[in-house]
Amino acid sequence: MPNRSSQGAGLRDQQTAEKVQGPARLIPRHSIMFHRTKRSWSRRRFGACLSATLLSPAFANSANPVFETFGSGAQNRWKFFADTVMGGVSSGQVVFKREGSHSFARMTGQVSTANNGGFIQFRRDFRGELPSGVSGLSLIARGNGQRYFIHLRTRGTFLPWQYYQAAFETSRRWSEVFLPLNSFRPSGSFMRASPTAESLRSIGVVAFGRDHEARIDVSEINFY
Repeated sequence: MPNRSSQGAGLRDQQTAEKVQGPARLIPRHSIMFHRTKRSWSRRRFGACLSATLLSPAFANSANPVFETFGSGAQNRWKFFADTVMGGVSSGQVVFKREGSHSFARMTGQVSTANNGGFIQFRRDFRGELPSGVSGLSLIARGNGQRYFIHLRTRGTFLPWQYYQAAFETSRRWSEVFLPLNSFRPSGSFMRASPTAESLRSIGVVAFGRDHEARIDVSEINFY
């Protein structure tokens, strides 16, 4: 169980919960309290503590039991990709920023469907397997009111256009979104109906599928 002693509170935004269509659940940011200690992060949501036993051994045994908080070395773990690798003309970047003691990734850019394109993303590969008991992922994000996506790749997604996708909405205030694994849909045929935790190999935060300006901040990603 993570250490509960606090050396500084995280963000405390006063937000009214917004209704999110689809399987994603959005929690207002003021209902979550973050407590950073010298060795770990702990999270309490309505007094309930997240157990590190839900994480893979590689994550649970580390000093930081949360999958990603975009702190030191995040630029080495995450890579930016655009549809230019497939002939598209979308453009953008990901940068890693801080607000006080709070770290996050910010992706900005212009998504264009010209030349059969239509995406920008930042992606992290997994170094170890997640346990079979993991049933979903959560992220804390804010954005420009656009819809964004999480793309998951697995041992069975060999081709560049194969992935599992789930959508979530953003607002200008930090909110926590929960995405069950069974809400992810395959990008094509000859794929499982939904991914399994032990098969996951990468996670991407994606602006996708239509012409629009992208701006999204992500401060934490976790599995539950």
